[in-house]
Order: sequence, then C-alpha cells, then structure tokens
Amino acid sequence: MDAPSPCTCFQLRRAARRVSQVYDHHLAAADLSLNAYSILRRAREPRPLGALADALGMDRTTLTRNIKPLIESGLLQSQTGDDPRQREVRITAAGKRRLQKALPLWQQAQDEIEAVFGSKPVAGLNQQLEALNNALEAEART
Repeated sequence: MDAPSPCTCFQLRRAARRVSQVYDHHLAAADLSLNAYSILRRAREPRPLGALADALGMDRTTLTRNIKPLIESGLLQSQTGDDPRQREVRITAAGKRRLQKALPLWQQAQDEIEAVFGSKPVAGLNQQLEALNNALEAEART
C-alpha cells in the first residue's frame, strides 16, 4: 500500500473521483452523469455561460463541451442573452422532468456517502471545502 500523499490536490481529486463514481452509479437510472445533473440543477433559470461556468467551478470551454450533449438531447436550450454577444442556457421542460426523476437518485447517492463516512463528517467536510473554495476565489481576485 502506498504511503498517504501529502499533496492536497491529489487527495481531493482521488476522493472526488470515488465520490463521483457513487453519484454516477445512482444517477445512471435517470440517464444522467453527475456533471449533467449539476449543470441542470444550476440552469433552472436562464444563465449566461460565464456565470454558469463560475457557479460550477468550470472554465467556459469545459462547460461548452459538457452542455453540448444536453442541448442535443433537448434537456437544455441555448439562447441569446440581453447582450446579443452573450449566450445563455436554461433548462427545458424535458430537462425539468429528467431532473425530477434524478433528484431521489441523487439523494440515494448522498445517503450512501453519509452512511459510509458519517453525516457529521460529511457536513464538516462540505463546510471545509466551501471555505477552501471561497479562500481560493478571494486569492484569485487579488
């Protein structure tokens, strides 16, 4: 067995991959990946691509690549924003139905993670990750 890595990025990415596998397994019954589910959840109101990318912690190129199949399958719609140079995305009626189907599956995945790791440690981890994200965002603005 390898010694624990002192690299924070490695530890976060490895844990994120394992957690993503749990969510992807459950969400597969709604024919969604965790990425697609997260995008649909945050596109319930029309949002400019840049704002959606920021909310997801993705760059615009990655988001564009991830929303393309959602648009092609009719779950998202792309439209011109108030500024004609700006593109907005929003969830469609079909996307809302898929999201409704996925919500209990997401909850099953959440429950599984909490059963494995504990509700209090999960809540604490989420608070710490939110604080880390906020600190890194603040640092990036300076």
